[in-house]
Amino acid sequence: MPNAVEIEVTDNIAILRFNREDALNALTVELARGIANGLIELDRRDDVRGIVLTGAGERSFCAGVDLREARGVQVAEIEEWFGTVCNIYKQILLTEKPVIAALNGVAAGGGFQMALVSDQRVAHPGIKMGQPEINAGIPSIMGSYWMSLHLGWSKNQELSMSGRLLEAEEATSLGLINHLVARNQVVSKACEVARSFSEKPSVAWKRTKARFREIALSGFDEAFRAGVLGQQQAYAKGEPQAVIDAFLGKKNQ
Repeated sequence: MPNAVEIEVTDNIAILRFNREDALNALTVELARGIANGLIELDRRDDVRGIVLTGAGERSFCAGVDLREARGVQVAEIEEWFGTVCNIYKQILLTEKPVIAALNGVAAGGGFQMALVSDQRVAHPGIKMGQPEINAGIPSIMGSYWMSLHLGWSKNQELSMSGRLLEAEEATSLGLINHLVARNQVVSKACEVARSFSEKPSVAWKRTKARFREIALSGFDEAFRAGVLGQQQAYAKGEPQAVIDAFLGKKNQ
C-alpha cells in the first residue's frame, strides 16, 4: 500500500503531496493523520525552510472528505473523526515555517479549508474551490469560520449556504488565490513563494505569522464544537448518509 503522503525536499523547500490520486486526494483518517504528522516532522527538520502542500496528479488538490469513509461514520464517532480532519488545519497554523498551498486541481471542503489556513495559495485557471458540504447533507460550519477570516458576511453566507464552487478567476478577485499561474508552474511558483518567505528576517516573519495564528485559532474551539454538534444532528437524521448513498449509487451505475 502506498504511503498516504509523499515528501520530497529540494533546496530546503519540502513538497508534501497527498497521495490518493485515484480518489481525488480525498481525506481519509489515514491521510489526515499523515498530513498532520508530516507537517510536524517538517517543521522540526533543520534542512527544511518552507513547505508546499499539493495533491498527486492533475485533477485535484483535495476533494474534501472521502465519501465512502464519511458514509460509515457513526454518530458516536463524529467528534473523533471530525477532530482528526480539523487537526490538519491546526497543524498548518502551528507550523512556524511558511506553508504554501499549490492548488493543482479542485480544492473542496476540507481541501478548501487547508488552502484557506495556508500562508498563501497558488493556482491555475482551471481549478475550482469552495465549500460544498451542505449539498452532501453536512452543515458548513468549520468552513464558514475559515471563510469569515477572508470574506465578508454576505459572500461567506452565499457560499456556505449554496455550496457553490468558485472558478479560479472569481476566487482570485476575492483574494482567495494569491498567484494565478499556468498549470505547469503551480508547484514551482509555490516553492518560490515559500523560499521568499523563508528569507525574510526570521523573528519578524515568525511573529507576524504567530499573530495571524492567534487570530485564526481564537474562534477555532467554538467552531469545532458547533461543527461536531451540527454533524451529530445531521447524521442522527440520516441526511448525509442518504445523499452519499444516492451519489455513490449514480457513480456506480
